[in-house]
Amino acid sequence: MKKKYTIQKSPFVVPTTDGKLIEEHFGNATDGNSQLSLAHMVAPPNWKEPFQTPEFDEYTYIIRGKKQFIIEEEIIVLEAGQSIKIEKNTRVQYSNPFEETCEYIAICLPAFSMDLVNREDE
Repeated sequence: MKKKYTIQKSPFVVPTTDGKLIEEHFGNATDGNSQLSLAHMVAPPNWKEPFQTPEFDEYTYIIRGKKQFIIEEEIIVLEAGQSIKIEKNTRVQYSNPFEETCEYIAICLPAFSMDLVNREDE
């Protein structure tokens, strides 16, 4: 009988050049799931991504540290224990302009993919 659960012990580690750790536990890269992605992230101090306008809803839960969001010109800072949902087709920039590492969980619906993130050139 097929098991009705999946334990992820070896998430896909996304190659990065900016010092950020991205471990995708479920999603396109790990198990081919395009419905949803779940990733554990660790962003180093003074890290930032270019602005993007993703075609997916993104939920972020902060485990430790702080993370800055610029959402259509508004600056929001979340701390450990806080979470946010950013609706698809919203222009956003994610960063950690602070001196301590930020660890968080990100869930994207549908799953994160480079085809859907629409990053801007810096």
